[in-house]
Amino acid sequence: MHQSDHDIRNRLLIARLPAMPQILIKLIEHLQADDLGMQELAALIAKDAGMTAKILAVSNSSAYHRNGRSVGLEQSLVTLGTDMIKTLVISESVFQTFNNFPHSGTTDLRAFWKSSLTAAVIARELAKKMDYPQVEEAYLAGLLHNVGRLALLATAPKEYAFNFCARDDEDLCAVEQRTLQITHSEAGAWLIERWHLDSFLADSVLYHHEPSSRLAQAHPLIRIVRVAHLLSTRDIDHDEVLGALGLCGLDEDDVGRLLTLAARQVDKSAAHLGIDLSGADDIDQPPAYAPPVMQDPVQQRLSEEVRNLVLVSEVGQTFARQQGESGLLESMTRSARILFDFDNTVILLENPTGHALVGMPTGEQQRIAEFSIPLEKGNAVADAAIDRRLAFLSREQPSLGLAEEQLFRMLGTDSLVCVPLVSGSRCLGVMIGGLAAWQVPGCQKRERFMQSFGTQAATALETALAERGYARRQIAHVAEEYREASRRVVHEVNNPLSIIKNYLSVLDDKLAKREPVVGEMSILNEEIDRVGQLINGLADLKPAPVNRTTDAAKVVEDVLRLFRATDFIPAGVHMSVDMHGAPSEIDGDADILKQILVNLVKNAVEALGGRGRIDISNRGNVNLERKLYLELVVSDTGPGMSQEVLANLFSPVRSTKEGPHHGLGLSIVHGLVKQLGGLISCRSGSGGTTFEILLPARSSANMIASAPARAVDSV
Repeated sequence: MHQSDHDIRNRLLIARLPAMPQILIKLIEHLQADDLGMQELAALIAKDAGMTAKILAVSNSSAYHRNGRSVGLEQSLVTLGTDMIKTLVISESVFQTFNNFPHSGTTDLRAFWKSSLTAAVIARELAKKMDYPQVEEAYLAGLLHNVGRLALLATAPKEYAFNFCARDDEDLCAVEQRTLQITHSEAGAWLIERWHLDSFLADSVLYHHEPSSRLAQAHPLIRIVRVAHLLSTRDIDHDEVLGALGLCGLDEDDVGRLLTLAARQVDKSAAHLGIDLSGADDIDQPPAYAPPVMQDPVQQRLSEEVRNLVLVSEVGQTFARQQGESGLLESMTRSARILFDFDNTVILLENPTGHALVGMPTGEQQRIAEFSIPLEKGNAVADAAIDRRLAFLSREQPSLGLAEEQLFRMLGTDSLVCVPLVSGSRCLGVMIGGLAAWQVPGCQKRERFMQSFGTQAATALETALAERGYARRQIAHVAEEYREASRRVVHEVNNPLSIIKNYLSVLDDKLAKREPVVGEMSILNEEIDRVGQLINGLADLKPAPVNRTTDAAKVVEDVLRLFRATDFIPAGVHMSVDMHGAPSEIDGDADILKQILVNLVKNAVEALGGRGRIDISNRGNVNLERKLYLELVVSDTGPGMSQEVLANLFSPVRSTKEGPHHGLGLSIVHGLVKQLGGLISCRSGSGGTTFEILLPARSSANMIASAPARAVDSV
């Protein structure tokens, strides 16, 4: 058989073997802390409905309950006693795990269960005899000592189905190693290690086939499980048992007593757990056998490539479902650990300047954010990114750089693999996986798969980075809108504030002369309200249009009154208004029109330099594109504008006028006219400047068919 077809460790990773039940993990934690009393045990069991039902069923059985009245959980716990409860919880949890293994439902497990229960009972008795403090841990180790056989059956059912029922001896381990490159002892220890138990459980499972001579100084749990395994084997090798008795301080007389006790306890436990062991001793246990398998190497390679393609496709779909960059990075590292059996994984991405690879924090690897590697030749990790190829590094490799040594310490492994993250013509960075030296040959045979994985990850990552850039641009756009709105409000607020300031001066004069100030107070109130409206408008970047009817003639009159009463218009500037003889009502807000006119008149006054003429007139209705407008004109006799200024008239540019001007006035006017649904144009020359404003006439949609109007082609 070819090893590539039997890479069991990789197949174990993707077989979705069951995890240890949470109740058992919690129980082990309490047992190791040696603080599990009846109250804590009851609280733990009450959280698991299935376990509670099992305890109640046993306590209400005829073995423990004599009267006809059922008892509750607390009384059941008292009835059974702490030792029996612990045994039931451990046994039921482990058998739940066994039953969740793939193919366990289609395989006769009676002999397997009987052997496991026998080893568990014997291990517990040995622990008591040796004064080993964790008696329940010994029981659990006995139950789990052959869990590797279930793992191999689940992972390689075709190759292992025959040998699952074979005698558990050294011949079986030799066949497993030859055909699968892993023994059931190694597979069981591998599985238990991934349950992250703070215990020597994995070691006791790994070494239960070791010769007794090697275990004389081993941890007590390892010796206990070795002896329990030998005594639980159906065809006991008496010579081997005699050689192992010294590991636990036993003599020959103890063996018969232990086996008798174990048989009685196993039958009792099986009855409590609802396990049928009848006929378990009749199940044939043939010797281990390795059937010859002939497979076309080309077909084998093709099958492997197809399997990898499917996995790559699934990985890509997984990456595409992730939300945000951090979620994607977590998914990348998690998938790499599962697919390639990496112990730890870190990701280094190219920094914005493209001169270095910097660490990306994921999960528990937070300090990697402070780590960086220059992108220059001569550095093994940087070379993998520059050359876009996989690189395998060993701790024993000569001339390792400081950066590589740091990575070895961070990942805690003796080998590293650098997978470039390549999307199109760009390498975004590298993913670095930590692995054991024995894993390197298997990874090297899967280089194409790893490269495809890196491509899928890079494609998803590039999309995430693009989305992050888009989000940043959106945020920057909104921020700029608010800054622009702030500048606009500051500019606009200055107009009513100037009017308020001038009116306060007028009020001061009138109050000194004891003249009435009702009109001035009314104007002050209006302007203060306008300041409030302008500031409130900052919260709404695009305020909704207000549907009101406004008399433009009245607004013009109010604007003139403001300027004249405050002496804002110099004596050398003459203002002329012609708003009569034509309709003057528009669909729009009076305050907005007032802002437009105040800005235009203020600009005209500043342009005249203290001498000239300003005209405001109503030219009547205009039909433009089948819509009726009112045309207002504001003109002055100033020097006019240059061609450059006129070309950028309604853009927010820096003003060339002296004083605290921001060049925003006409930009704001343009925005306000658009807000009213109107149009504005400007003509300027040596004879002066004229602004022509088209504002929607009152109910123009209804009036268009009947109102006499002057038609124009453009404004």
